[in-house]
Amino acid sequence: MAVIQEVGRRTNDSQLTDWYLGTDRWLLLSVCIMIFVGMIAAVSTGSANSIRVHGALPWYHFFVKMVPFYLVGLGTLFVTSMFNRKLVLGIAWLNVLICLPLLLITFIHPQIVNGSTRWVVLAGIKLMPSDIMKPGFVILTAWFLTRMKEKFGDNIFMNKEAWKLNWSSWWPYVLVFLMVLGIMFKQPDVGTSILYFLVLAIMLFVAGLPKKIIGIMAGMGAGGLLVAFLIWPHVHQRFMDFFSKPLDPLSQVGYAVNAIRQGGLLGMGDEAFAAENLPMAENDFVYAALVEDFGAIAGCCLLFLFIWVIKRLINSATQARDKFVLYVITGTTALFSVQICLNLATTLHVMPPKGMTLPFISFGGSSFLGFCLLFGLTLALISEDKWK
Repeated sequence: MAVIQEVGRRTNDSQLTDWYLGTDRWLLLSVCIMIFVGMIAAVSTGSANSIRVHGALPWYHFFVKMVPFYLVGLGTLFVTSMFNRKLVLGIAWLNVLICLPLLLITFIHPQIVNGSTRWVVLAGIKLMPSDIMKPGFVILTAWFLTRMKEKFGDNIFMNKEAWKLNWSSWWPYVLVFLMVLGIMFKQPDVGTSILYFLVLAIMLFVAGLPKKIIGIMAGMGAGGLLVAFLIWPHVHQRFMDFFSKPLDPLSQVGYAVNAIRQGGLLGMGDEAFAAENLPMAENDFVYAALVEDFGAIAGCCLLFLFIWVIKRLINSATQARDKFVLYVITGTTALFSVQICLNLATTLHVMPPKGMTLPFISFGGSSFLGFCLLFGLTLALISEDKWK
């Protein structure tokens, strides 16, 4: 009996050792640092906005609300980073099979928050299915592209056989993706719709998308923005405010730009006040509030951290031996970097507001859990591809 226990102990030790030696520890450490920065943001930016909106609340209000998500997210990140390819695909399928019905519920019986119907409520917790479904979207898209190339060769876009009406062609994926995009567009969630569309376009480009189809997709994206501009007053107003007026200092973006400007190099600390007037300071405009509190130097350090993570992902993609792993890392990199760009472009008044969180930093359980799961599964595939 003692011998069996000793063998079991050594096997477990060996598995943990293999994981420690095989995983990209620098990438994992970078994700943990971003999570720590998000914890700081939940305290420094969330309390002021919460007091402004809801009245007197303790300084730790937003941090406490995020604690369950931090615990679940960190556990998910570390556990899933130990998975093999089969388990990664299984989790991806489960992720989509759970989130798709929830996304349909937002279409049939929506929960309205801030004028948007993108939410569902489970056991008293508000969740955004489109955020939680991002890992499944990236991994199953990568799996589909790999499967199509195995079946039809490298020419999967112009091959007539690949476009026949059957279950092994493009049509099942295209129809499901258009349904998901249509529901998000209807919510309305233009920002997430743009994000999904751009991530898919980048993954298809890496898979060899012809230039003529790139032009068609660009036209479809422009057409979608035009439709949103014409049918939704709030989208119309945001575009008109962005293009035809000087920046209103009392607007959301006006407060964000002012917060960055007055933060200086080292920040204002307890004297910071722009965040108190900035709606969604703990969420969409968290970067502006952090820079006001801690200064431009800290803000630049955070940007360098983002760039470092993107660089690590790109290096892993260039070294990938398996096309499936290449496509997964491409999707993860695209999702992470495009979402950062959309958030910062809004904050810095480079584009109209889109309501996009800053990965791992912004307050929001759905976004946080989605990115923890995505990076955990991506780390698992990087490790397996390196050592197989």
